[in-house]
Amino acid sequence: MFHLIWYIIVGLIAGVIAKSVMHVHMTIFWTIALGIIGSLLGGAMTHVFSQPGNERFHPAGIIFSTLGAILILFICYKLRIHFPRVG
Repeated sequence: MFHLIWYIIVGLIAGVIAKSVMHVHMTIFWTIALGIIGSLLGGAMTHVFSQPGNERFHPAGIIFSTLGAILILFICYKLRIHFPRVG
């Protein structure tokens, strides 16, 4: 249960930083989803450069989570995909 809460917190932080960098306004749900998906993408990027000792998935950390979320927002911007706005 603690892992789920931790993923939501890290997702929220990474999503807020990414949407601040890319100047995108979106709801809190999409911000958390963006951060969690960015964390998965960031974790995949870290596995490419550094193979893990065991075969278990581990989170990317806040830096690669944020970089993954920024990459997702950049791709959505280029593909003209819009997220629901606040208010």
